[in-house]
Amino acid sequence: MCPPELLSLDLAGRTYIVTGGNSGIGLVTVGQLATQGARVVLACRRPAEGERAAGQILAGGARGSIEVSALDLSSLDSVRSFARSFLATNGALHGLVNNAGVMNTPKGKTTDGFETQIGTNHLGHYLLSELLLPALKRGSPSRVVNLSSCYHDVAMGRKGRIDFDDLHFEKRKYDGWEAYAQSKLANVLHAKQLSRRLAGTGITFVSVHPGWVRTRLVRSSMPVWAQDYLLRPFLRMAGMIEPWEGAQTTLFALLSPEVPAHGGAYFSQLGLYRDKAANKGGWPLRSPNPQAQDDAIAERLDVVSRKLVGLEA
Repeated sequence: MCPPELLSLDLAGRTYIVTGGNSGIGLVTVGQLATQGARVVLACRRPAEGERAAGQILAGGARGSIEVSALDLSSLDSVRSFARSFLATNGALHGLVNNAGVMNTPKGKTTDGFETQIGTNHLGHYLLSELLLPALKRGSPSRVVNLSSCYHDVAMGRKGRIDFDDLHFEKRKYDGWEAYAQSKLANVLHAKQLSRRLAGTGITFVSVHPGWVRTRLVRSSMPVWAQDYLLRPFLRMAGMIEPWEGAQTTLFALLSPEVPAHGGAYFSQLGLYRDKAANKGGWPLRSPNPQAQDDAIAERLDVVSRKLVGLEA
C-alpha cells in the first residue's frame, strides 16, 4: 500500500495527465491527485464519461481541478492532436500516467494499421510520451509511469516476447494473450530505454504492475457483469483487488521520493510469474522475463517504435 504520508502531500501547482482516467485504476488515480490539490488532465476516448467522472470527484470535495480531453490511443492523429492542444496551453507537466489499455482483444488493427494491442497499449503511449517531453522537461523533476502487467512475463501460458519479425501478427496465427504479453513487455522496455536515453533530464520513467484489478479491461475475456457481480466473491478470494487497491502502485511510483533512484525499474503488486519467488511483488521488482532485462532489445524496440509512429529514426 502507498504510505499515507504520500497521499497527503500538497500537490497544488502541479499538473498531471492520466490516460484512460474515466474508469478503473485511472479514475482512482485522477481522484487522488485532484484530492491532493493537483491539476489533472483526464484523457480518454469518451469525453462525456470523463466529464461525468470528473464531476463526481469534484463534487466530493477535491481541492484540485480536472480537465477532460479527448484522446484515442489507437489513432496517432488523435495522440498528436491531444499533445498539440496540451503544449499550446500549458507550460510544465509534472507527471504522465500511461494508464489506458486493452487486453486479449479479438484480432484487429488500429487506425494506423498496427495490431490492436501493441498499437494501443504501446505505440500510442510511446508517441504521446515523446511529444510531451518538452513539457516534462519544463516540469523536471517529473515522472512517466507506464501501466504494464505481470502478464508481460507469462500471459495464460504465453511467454512475453517482442517478435520484431512479425510485430503485428501478419505471419503467425493471432493469439490474444500472446499479443497482450508482447504489448505489456513493450511497456516495460519503453520505460527502461527512455530512462537510459533521457538520463540527466530529470524525468524518471518506470513501469508498474497494478495487480489483478476489477476493471473493464476484462471485457474481451468475460462479460464485465459476470466479473462485477456473479463471480466477484470467488474472484476476490482468488486474489482480485479493487481499483483503489490497484492504484496504490501507480501512486507510489508517481509520488515516492525513493523512485528516482530506480529509473527504468518495474514496480509490481502481487502477481503471477514464471519464477514463483516474484509472485509476492516488489517496489521495485526484477522481472523474471529475460527480454525485460535485455538492453539491446529495449534499444531496438525504441528505434522500431520511433519509425512506426513517424518520428525521426
